[in-house]
Amino acid sequence: MWGTLVYSEIAMKLNRFYLILLTAMLAANVGASDPDSITEKEFEQLHKEIDTPQGKLWRTIPWKVSLLDAQNEAAQTKKPIFIWAMDGHPLGCT
Repeated sequence: MWGTLVYSEIAMKLNRFYLILLTAMLAANVGASDPDSITEKEFEQLHKEIDTPQGKLWRTIPWKVSLLDAQNEAAQTKKPIFIWAMDGHPLGCT
């Protein structure tokens, strides 16, 4: 009985904490700026900076997203499959 009472008190305190935390997060988000608020000119500039030039050699490779499509094409053309797979943070910060 004593253990159940202590557990329920802890659970109530945790629920209260999460409710306060959620309320604070929602209140902080109310005054936040709209994420879609960049101008079209800013978007075009960012797009130019991020986009890769079409002349890059790796863009000429017919990449496959589906492993089954790649397997079928590899079997038909009798070529190997190159698979790039990784686990963890995409920037290697694990």
